[in-house]
Amino acid sequence: MSTGFDSVEALVFDMFGTVVDWRTSIAAEVAVRLRDHVPDLDAHDFADRWRAEYQPSMERVRSGEREFVRLDVLHRENLETVLDSLGVDPSSIPAEVLDAVNLAWHRLDPWPDAIAGLTLLKERFIIAPLSNANVRLALDVAKRAGLPWDAILGAEVAGAYKPDPQSYLRTAEVLGLETHQLAMVAAHNSDLASVQALGLRTCFVRRPSEHGPGQTTDLAAEGEWDVVADDFEDLADQIG
Repeated sequence: MSTGFDSVEALVFDMFGTVVDWRTSIAAEVAVRLRDHVPDLDAHDFADRWRAEYQPSMERVRSGEREFVRLDVLHRENLETVLDSLGVDPSSIPAEVLDAVNLAWHRLDPWPDAIAGLTLLKERFIIAPLSNANVRLALDVAKRAGLPWDAILGAEVAGAYKPDPQSYLRTAEVLGLETHQLAMVAAHNSDLASVQALGLRTCFVRRPSEHGPGQTTDLAAEGEWDVVADDFEDLADQIG
């Protein structure tokens, strides 16, 4: 068992890529819902393109260029951006189809170890997502997948998108905890680098296929993280 977690009361989790397999899930829905509207559709490429708009769209909020809006709004705008980039006029696709495609982010499948691992971790810790997802998105994913969260925290709770420090500090405040009583669990080194300076403990969980078979990023821990685990069950073995 890893030492140093005696003061930790809650584990907060990055969701996209760490808890759920967004790429496979989005590609599966896109393949069905857009096949009649996008010529020569490559569903995995489409998923990658859509995800690539994620950080730039949030950065416009973080920079103050626009007011905070829910991730559902950003995803819908980004969907149209991707269609435009592929030479498809979004207005040529019925709005109800685009709305249904956008809700694919509410129907993401968990990694195979996620439910069992979270259940084990829940025995000792408060567990909750600390995600850029809005509350309803995170709630829908959890209910469909059976994720055993103790609380559903979305970006509206903090009114900020990671890695804005307020996203972490306000989450700690909502849970009634000091930052040293929180540990962040993520498959992304950048997530952990953002919280380490704020005093949160750090748990890196490998997800080497998040971006598909050719993934080149986040294949290994790149910082002095408190715990490095192969999956959630391994994490539970080390700190639970």
